[in-house]
Amino acid sequence: MDWGGPTFVIAIIAISTAGWLINNWIRAKHGYALENEWGGMTELMGGGESDAETKRLKAENRELHDKIDAMQDRMIVLEKIVTDRGYSLAEEIEALRDTPTKSADSGVPLNLGKKENQS
Repeated sequence: MDWGGPTFVIAIIAISTAGWLINNWIRAKHGYALENEWGGMTELMGGGESDAETKRLKAENRELHDKIDAMQDRMIVLEKIVTDRGYSLAEEIEALRDTPTKSADSGVPLNLGKKENQS
């Protein structure tokens, strides 16, 4: 193998360039500043959120998580109420059906089984 030939030099340059590209791709994927060709750092386009914005978003995120936790607690209580042995909707409906009405003639008769004589 010829260590001083152009093939070896081109291979070294290709490997270095590929490493630089992979490094920048990983940094961009995770939101870090990108390294430019001179070793300096450049900010992502459209990025650059300020610390105040980051703090505000974190506080809002924390608030939303707290609301979700509170709602989950309420849902657990509601599930306990609904599945409690003492709570029986079917039994309450049946008890209402068994209750006699005030008068036998309450409501409008439907006469479902009778045909009316028309004159």
